[in-house]
Amino acid sequence: MLLYKQKKNQGPKGNRLLISITVLGSSGPIRFVVNEEELIAAVIDTALKSYAREGRLPVLGSDLNDFFLYCPSAGSDALSPWETIGSQGVRNFMLCKKPRTEKMEDDGRSTEAITRKGSGNWKAWINKSLNLKIPSH
Repeated sequence: MLLYKQKKNQGPKGNRLLISITVLGSSGPIRFVVNEEELIAAVIDTALKSYAREGRLPVLGSDLNDFFLYCPSAGSDALSPWETIGSQGVRNFMLCKKPRTEKMEDDGRSTEAITRKGSGNWKAWINKSLNLKIPSH
């Protein structure tokens, strides 16, 4: 009779789930296995790392605080990062980037307006690069 050694680094007992996370603007879902007791924040972090490892576009970044995880079948509210992934009862999710809020500097100007100073108008860019006259109205 053979005896099997139990792995020492085995995680907590529990059901494991294959989840599918669709990233808004990406070509397809990311699929990976998680423990049903894992927190939503940890799942977002794992999804961002998998997304970056696969070299997918658009580039998202790695800060999990910049993202919401939604359950499309449960409603329009974002899931709390402190809930467990298994408490939702579903396996398909959607990852969306949080909308950026403009930050105001001391003098009242927004920092986003300062960083976007050179972007300007697309017609002005075409005029400058092609030396054409395009009417603005």
